[in-house]
Amino acid sequence: MSKRGLLLVNLGSPDSPAVGDVRRYLREFLMDGRVLDAPWPIRFAVVHFAILPRRPRQSAEAYHAIWTPEGSPLIVTSRRVQQALQARVPMPVVLAMRYQNPSIPAAVAELAAQGVEDCLVFPLFPHYAMSSFETAVERVREVAARAAPAMRLHIQAPYYEHPDYLAALVASAAPYLAEPWDHLLFSFHGIPERHLRKSDPTGRHCLQSPDCCERPSPVHARCYRAQCRRTVAEFVRRAALPPDRYSIAYQSRLGRDPWLKPYTDFELERLARAGVKRLLVLCPAFVSDCLETLEEIRIRGAETFQAAGGESLTQIPCLNEHPRWLDALEGFARRFLGEPAA
Repeated sequence: MSKRGLLLVNLGSPDSPAVGDVRRYLREFLMDGRVLDAPWPIRFAVVHFAILPRRPRQSAEAYHAIWTPEGSPLIVTSRRVQQALQARVPMPVVLAMRYQNPSIPAAVAELAAQGVEDCLVFPLFPHYAMSSFETAVERVREVAARAAPAMRLHIQAPYYEHPDYLAALVASAAPYLAEPWDHLLFSFHGIPERHLRKSDPTGRHCLQSPDCCERPSPVHARCYRAQCRRTVAEFVRRAALPPDRYSIAYQSRLGRDPWLKPYTDFELERLARAGVKRLLVLCPAFVSDCLETLEEIRIRGAETFQAAGGESLTQIPCLNEHPRWLDALEGFARRFLGEPAA
């Protein structure tokens, strides 16, 4: 059998919360044509003249609020997951970030140096989106084609409804659902509506009708919104949630173009004004806690909710190093090796 390896890929983080490092991270992130999908001259002008003059300082303050002595929460947690998984499976497990460090070129070089011939690329994004899953996969392909052309890449498909992922998600939320609560908000990372339309190969399905995500279609293999809704439906079924005690929203929008709705910050205000006092927020699009969960939801989201009349907002931690998530990752890895999952 050829030597096999596993490459875990997440989005990334600045090397530090210093303004200069944040600026470098934002420049690389926003100049990605799958994130800010405008022609290069327009993208360059928007990023360098409208965003980078002020946004890095604002983002640096947010990163300072969540930074740990060990570093970025996303990087620290991802490394711990990589190390825990490495101890479980008999093949190299390497971690990379789509932007900044540890870099994809360094990860591919490490795998090649260990003689890996077949590599399972595992995007740490359960749902398909051109600005997360797709850009990570395409960057790995680009780097590998140049630096390790003999290495065969095997791409893990989105696992938004995989039983192991769902079991881990429900298990991670169970202790919080066992305590008194009024409402559970599923907050997914938002994307521009145009990204959905671009990912629709037919050009005739996504956002064309109110029930487009509920009508079976092969388009859903690349539809972020349909996949998010499927995750929620399966979670609700497994956790036996009452239909009137949960809702879905989308966070982290940027710019003036319409993004997926409803917007999380608006929903936090609406729920508080509707009488919700004890709110739980679960972020299933993120497998590791990061700026968007720790600062945007746990800190600013709680402030928004309480200012509108709510009493407490609890952000349910992401899967992070939860044992059921490690079990799920081990299962994916062992199936790739041709071994039965534990």
